[in-house]
Amino acid sequence: MENIKGKVVAITGASSGMGRSIAIALANKGAKVVLGARRTERLQQLVEEIKNNGGEASFSTIDVTNKADLARLVTTALQQYGKLDVMVNNAGISQLSRIDELDIEGWEQMIDINIKGVLYGMAAAIPVFKRQQAGHIVNIISTAGLKITPIMGVYAGTKNAIRTISEAFRQESDGKVRITGISPGYVKTDFANQIKNEEMKTAIQQGMQEMAIDPIAIANAVLYAISQPEDVEVGEIVIRPSKQN
Repeated sequence: MENIKGKVVAITGASSGMGRSIAIALANKGAKVVLGARRTERLQQLVEEIKNNGGEASFSTIDVTNKADLARLVTTALQQYGKLDVMVNNAGISQLSRIDELDIEGWEQMIDINIKGVLYGMAAAIPVFKRQQAGHIVNIISTAGLKITPIMGVYAGTKNAIRTISEAFRQESDGKVRITGISPGYVKTDFANQIKNEEMKTAIQQGMQEMAIDPIAIANAVLYAISQPEDVEVGEIVIRPSKQN
């Protein structure tokens, strides 16, 4: 874990849930975190909390569907700390429904955030990593897609897209820029609050109450992946409740 001290890490979706836990865990290990999300007030509060605990943090209010915002997040890291070591693409959303219900608006929302938002994050970070001849991308994916189930078709499709993109980038990279995919199962967050389908929202919330794990478990997976020596790349981590099928 000593490898984490001094690293500059940008995190999307950092204002709550897994992103917040990742930010706090990294700051506690001596990383300098650059937080991105839409909710400015929450970002300000988190930066203050980290600084009060002796950590280093800054933020940029961003929407991952806007590629210029992701570029600004990376620029914030460079201006504040002179480099960027890790980009954590954590922001995501789910709209769960049968495909024949034709929630096209929900599909587009997931494509824009879960696929394009991650690609925009990668696009903002990769030129910096190439200049530095070093860098690490961490994409937060999902256990959705590892097991195909009804109602989650399009959501799982967006997550499998990132799984495929991450593996392709790993093969294309010369090893100087590493990439890790982390696939969480049920985690205690406000993730379900975004779901428009009330029946699915209730089902997901019930699953969370019954088995969800603390988001610190995901933060620990991120810590593990980015603390490895430069010649070690952790490709993919699947982390879920032991009760989850």
